[in-house]
Amino acid sequence: DVIVVGAGLSGSAAAFRLAEAGKSVLLIERGDFPGSKNVSGGRLYTYALELVQPGMTRQAPLERFVTSEQLMLLDGERAVQIEFSDLSLHAPSMQSGTVLRATFDEWFAGQAEAQGAMLVSGIRVDDLLVREGEIRGVIAGEDEMEAEVVLAADGANSFLAQKAGLRQDISVHSTGVGVKEVIALPAANIEQRFNLRPGEGTARMLLGGMEGINGGGFLYTNRESISLGCVFTANALSRSQRSIHAIFQQLKLHPALQPLLDGGTTVEYSAHLVPEAGWNGVPIPLSRPGLLVVGDAAGFVINQGYTIRGMDLAIVSGLAAAQAILISTSREGVGAAYQTALQEFGLVATMQHYARYPALME
Repeated sequence: DVIVVGAGLSGSAAAFRLAEAGKSVLLIERGDFPGSKNVSGGRLYTYALELVQPGMTRQAPLERFVTSEQLMLLDGERAVQIEFSDLSLHAPSMQSGTVLRATFDEWFAGQAEAQGAMLVSGIRVDDLLVREGEIRGVIAGEDEMEAEVVLAADGANSFLAQKAGLRQDISVHSTGVGVKEVIALPAANIEQRFNLRPGEGTARMLLGGMEGINGGGFLYTNRESISLGCVFTANALSRSQRSIHAIFQQLKLHPALQPLLDGGTTVEYSAHLVPEAGWNGVPIPLSRPGLLVVGDAAGFVINQGYTIRGMDLAIVSGLAAAQAILISTSREGVGAAYQTALQEFGLVATMQHYARYPALME
């Protein structure tokens, strides 16, 4: 019934809901396993998991629950830090946890498998299968696979959305470059340096610290590691004539950050394109008969400077796509049903609320 391309959060959420409802679902992942090539800062708002299935938060492999928000302003070797902590961070609507995508995505795709979805990893989808002008499936190598509906959950530089004519090639004006390291540290060190109790975590946003390059960074505490990264515009990177590695190393060695990382060992290094335009970068329409675009492929990311959201929006968009498929009586009606579902789940209102934020940050 449905082919889902990409076993990230949006793809697995859609596959879960569709398989749960009895649809035959093929979930295709290009990486060796779900999460092997997915990159994000590492903070997930758990209300999205509860929308998938009540109680799922308790089962999920979360690293730490975020109990304090921090904002750090960096300039040269100086730093100003603002910290916020409140019991509201524990409320179901506000609760969030840190995750490692290689662990979390494999688990989440496994939940979709448990509902009956067929997961196939290590397969690259090369093209859309088009017959008489309509999308009828996907092409992978010499194999043609047919389905009533295809979900493009293939990330920020969605090849399928471009093939379908729903979005242009990525623009340097609306795309950021994200770099991240996972740095292993004993749990006791993390808790002592960030004033945390076991199970508690910190989410810290960083503004500045990259010698005039427009961008910022993030630091999330995991059980026995720290996720540290930075995101900057492609234009700024080009103008700086510096390597990504040099910019990131400068951030790591900032006097306000280096003591927090002291003694740690880098166990993962990754980079990723990040949609930066918010609502203004969401392609309209998000569908063609036989195809829906979800998650990062649809541009569902919000960067507010003091917090970044993408994973929860990806899950919600996957659920909205699944709902549209389940209630539609024709292939032609799925696109309109998807737009309606995005509004019913509150995703459109959330994106529109922050539509002018990218311009304010610039």
